[in-house]
Amino acid sequence: MKYLVDSREMQKYDANTISHFKVPGLLLMERAAIAFVEELHRQNVDLTEVLIVCGSGNNGGDGLAIARLLFLEGHAVTVVYAGNKEHCSESNRVQQDILNAYGISIYMDIPEKIRPTLVIDAIFGVGLSRDVTGEYADMLCRMNELSGEKAAVDIASGISADTGAILGTAFRADLTITFAFEKLGSILWPGNEYAGRIIVCDIGITKESWLGEPPTVMALEEKDFSILPKRKNHSNKGSYGKLLLIAGSVNMAGAAVLSAKAAYATGCGLVRVLTPGENRTILQCSVPEAVLTTYDKTLVPEEPVLREILDWADAIVIGPGLGKEKTSAQILNFVLEYGTSHENKAFLFDADALNLVAEQKNTGVQGADRWKNFKNTAVITPHLGEMSRLTGKTVGEIQKNLLQTAADFADENQVICVLKDEHTVTALPDHKRYLNLSGNPGMATAGSGDVLSGLIGALMAQKLTSYQAAPLGVYFHGLAGDIMVQTTGLQGLTASDLITGIKKVLNIYTQQ
Repeated sequence: MKYLVDSREMQKYDANTISHFKVPGLLLMERAAIAFVEELHRQNVDLTEVLIVCGSGNNGGDGLAIARLLFLEGHAVTVVYAGNKEHCSESNRVQQDILNAYGISIYMDIPEKIRPTLVIDAIFGVGLSRDVTGEYADMLCRMNELSGEKAAVDIASGISADTGAILGTAFRADLTITFAFEKLGSILWPGNEYAGRIIVCDIGITKESWLGEPPTVMALEEKDFSILPKRKNHSNKGSYGKLLLIAGSVNMAGAAVLSAKAAYATGCGLVRVLTPGENRTILQCSVPEAVLTTYDKTLVPEEPVLREILDWADAIVIGPGLGKEKTSAQILNFVLEYGTSHENKAFLFDADALNLVAEQKNTGVQGADRWKNFKNTAVITPHLGEMSRLTGKTVGEIQKNLLQTAADFADENQVICVLKDEHTVTALPDHKRYLNLSGNPGMATAGSGDVLSGLIGALMAQKLTSYQAAPLGVYFHGLAGDIMVQTTGLQGLTASDLITGIKKVLNIYTQQ
């Protein structure tokens, strides 16, 4: 597990290290400068001619210290100060004095004829919360236009450390060398497009500096696969869970096929699919391992039939390719009512199940979102469009506040909200949030979400809690894509390839 921090958290942990653990701020600044320069060497950055632009805060102080270290190594360094020298932090002032003592000139503007091989941005740190305008904006634009590689100190200036928003204008880095913990703004879109490669360096601000208040956003790592269910020698198909997929509609059988195949690839013992009769032949040919219960598309299955198959299952996934016909809505409503009185069942709502809930809410239907009263916390897996319909917010508004939108919805509805985007957010109703760092653009393909639903459903059927299965399933899904894209390329990756990727991931991580 790794932790990702916002501006408030990083500033607090920095202050805790200084005040509680008595580590001098200047010492942390020196460690940051040393780590930055060492990383430049490890990355084989061309240091023939370096331009470093520093602001008046502690980020600028880091930059001034970096300039000194590079100067003492014998590199040609030009230091430019952006801001008012008289209104600077105390540590920044000390670093100015040190440069003056070494005879290193500090310019107030970028020299006209400079042709740097490296441009270092140390203007603003993580605390920036206002739009960059005027002389600062002009300075960032000029820096972006210069030749040479671009490197940012801690975070690229102009990026909100909290949301990834571009605050007016921003430095476009090829490399961001950050300290202690990764910053959310460098990972979330569009900030990630300005951050370049991100490297985290230890400077002495550690988990101890949390003082009992850890970051609220986490990202899973490979070692977190340790919670995957293990296969036992003495077992049978019933040992690995029973998953009910309520999926597919006429001309949309593929969603049910992909979800069922993904569930079996993830190790589920038995998958049952409730789908219209028109899909019987397709499913029997495509997923012969699946058990089928079919119904007339114009008639909802009788209550005893629905109750029997729901009672049979350990986990229920409803929505992939379901369609929005009257029968689909009736089945959904039965499942929603069932979930309010059965605490030993896991539920996941996806795709058309979410669209139907949104339609019912918008037309004033009472209890459309009954999942907030479930005995066992439900998982929902909306993409941005589905989330827009559920919340009434525009896609643009959601993208600007991805983490907060998911967290607010999870809290208000008491669900686990898996909000799918470039970096999918999994927000839990206990205020914990996961930001997924696996996956690639090739996964933006038809059926990818159906695979994810089947994967998470299979983990829940195998007795992982919903709180475990949702973030792990998202990470697992991304790794499957990362493995397969090495063979298929980004353009050629399909949802069916992801199912092969699931098997490859399991083969790697269950053998360790």
